[in-house]
Parts: sequence; structure tokens; C-alpha cells
Amino acid sequence: MIDLKEPKSKFIKVRCPKCKNEQIIFGKSCTLIKCLVCGKSIAEPTGGKARIKSRILEVLE
Repeated sequence: MIDLKEPKSKFIKVRCPKCKNEQIIFGKSCTLIKCLVCGKSIAEPTGGKARIKSRILEVLE
């Protein structure tokens, strides 16, 4: 019997605290994520889940 497991990683919709731009990021990113509009850092890698430095609006399945 094959046991299929759901992935534990998710995509997250966040809002930049500086310019209020909304973008979708990966919850376990391994690189620094910057806002596409103003360039402010909105998430940084930790080796597991990313440290989100902005407001989380929605967790996407």
C-alpha cells in the first residue's frame, strides 16, 4: 500500500509594511525575499520556515 503524504510547506500572501504591496511567497524559502515594488526585506531564511517580517494576509493551500 502506498502512503501519500500532504506537503507541509505552503505559499503565503503577505503585505509589505512600507508600500502595502501584496505578493505571494513560499513559506520555507531559502533566500532573502524582498518586496517587488520598494525592495524592503519581507522574509528571511532560517534553515526551515522563513521568518516573515510583514503582515500575513492569507495562507494558500
